[in-house]
Amino acid sequence: MTAEGEALVGGMANAGAVFRRGALVDRPAPRNARALHAHLRALKEHGFDAAPTPVALTGDGREQLTFVPGDVALPPFADWAMTRTALESVGSLLRRLHETSAAVGVDTRAAWPGELADPEGGTMLCHNDVCPDNVVFREGRAAALIDFDQAAPGRPLWDVAMTARYWVPLADPASAAAFYPPGLDAPARLRILADSYGLTPQARAELPHVVEQATEVCRSFVTRRVADGDPVYLQALAERGGWSRWDRLQTWLTEHREVFRAALLD
Repeated sequence: MTAEGEALVGGMANAGAVFRRGALVDRPAPRNARALHAHLRALKEHGFDAAPTPVALTGDGREQLTFVPGDVALPPFADWAMTRTALESVGSLLRRLHETSAAVGVDTRAAWPGELADPEGGTMLCHNDVCPDNVVFREGRAAALIDFDQAAPGRPLWDVAMTARYWVPLADPASAAAFYPPGLDAPARLRILADSYGLTPQARAELPHVVEQATEVCRSFVTRRVADGDPVYLQALAERGGWSRWDRLQTWLTEHREVFRAALLD
């Protein structure tokens, strides 16, 4: 433990700026921190105990939240994070979040971030970034979600699509091989996620298209960060195959659209 606390690794946006100090996490506060903190407290008041609890905002633009103990998968992802049990628990946890978020509602006056938000909007606050780095596990099961910085109004299906991109994963074999264990069956795992979440037949039919939408939004997000000269995203783009990787990924999703739809509906 240093004077600044124990540095917590994971994620890209706040790399090197997140510290644990005992029972608290000290990190950069998002611009909409007051509205987000109110939402997180409301989730807890409505029975959702699987997220950090806001403690304070500091005068230097940082926030303090309760530390959530457990294991977080970091790339390259270990086998334990990609088991069927782990995937099912992610789907169930996301459903719990959505049910509680729907009950809480959305503060329409808040300036929610739009970078990864559902372009169609919605009346429920989505997490929008349920990647392995942002899920805390205990005994092999998803126990909590962290890093709600990209939370914004949207459709529940949008959040499922964003989650599927990372947890199935919905990536071409060459891209997946760089970070995921070999042998993952994408259509079968997409079905497992849909089943554990409890998607309706209509939502299952729409999911492959929404995944493609979400991928386009994620590419635009990276494009803006690279154009702004963000060194973290410039390095990641170079190390992960550049724009050709994104082209390959989007082509692969289009080519497999009907395969995924069949796996979801059969």
